[in-house]
Amino acid sequence: MAIWNLGSINADLVYAVPHIPAPGETLSSTGRQTFLGGKGANMSVAAARAAAHVNHIGAVGSDGRWAVQRLLEYGVDTRNIAEVDTETAQAIIMVDAEGENAILLHPGANAEIPQATLQTAMAEAQTGDWLVIQNETNLQRTAAALGKKMGLQVAYAAAPFDAERVMAVLPHLDFLILNAVETEQLKEATGQSPGDLPVRDVIVTLGADGADWYGSGEKEHFHAIKVQPVDTTGAGDTFTGYVLAGLDRGMPMGQAIAQATKAGALMVTRHGTADVIPDLSEVQNFHF
Repeated sequence: MAIWNLGSINADLVYAVPHIPAPGETLSSTGRQTFLGGKGANMSVAAARAAAHVNHIGAVGSDGRWAVQRLLEYGVDTRNIAEVDTETAQAIIMVDAEGENAILLHPGANAEIPQATLQTAMAEAQTGDWLVIQNETNLQRTAAALGKKMGLQVAYAAAPFDAERVMAVLPHLDFLILNAVETEQLKEATGQSPGDLPVRDVIVTLGADGADWYGSGEKEHFHAIKVQPVDTTGAGDTFTGYVLAGLDRGMPMGQAIAQATKAGALMVTRHGTADVIPDLSEVQNFHF
């Protein structure tokens, strides 16, 4: 099987700061690094490192050829990444001494993925493959509807959260993952709790408190692994990529979540985004 990811590709500019600045505050950084990032790219790398066959569908500008090459080096199929006449997306990420972050996104090419690129990619997809989308690109509703029509399993990571966009794709979803804040926002918009949504599997991530899985009318809680975090950026994407890779490889949901929990725990002990996502051997050898 395979995972098809209509996903964002960013240049992540990460600044170390003493604390997250308040409105109107000017703050000097204590360090700066550039990484490959974007929720889509992070998920593609995570799934590929978890031994899934991952096809990334996206776009960059001519300034983003390095990002495509990096994805290829990390085992992601990049044939369906278009080069468009706009700049590659950027994320300005501030990380404080406790590992918390604040992020400013400039969408760039992520908002201009050609529909022809999506259609070309989907022509290769097979019934039962996974299609993954997030709220950082265009064509989400088009992709979800097409994926469902083709018999793909459609997954959605509801971030950055937008209730209207989530509700637009909700009828097509088999899998939905969102955090606790997004869960409350969606409940306000729909009046439905996670277990009541018309989606086969819903995962609510709870940070240091673990995650809840809602499936088959049941709820199961998974505890987090206690580690000392240095940077939480990309941890949720790593978790999502590992869960989907596990499911694509035939794991039961509980086993996929357990493996993804280990990957996410390892991720928060590292500075960076896609470039530092742990591979499967590291996750399997991680003892806590």
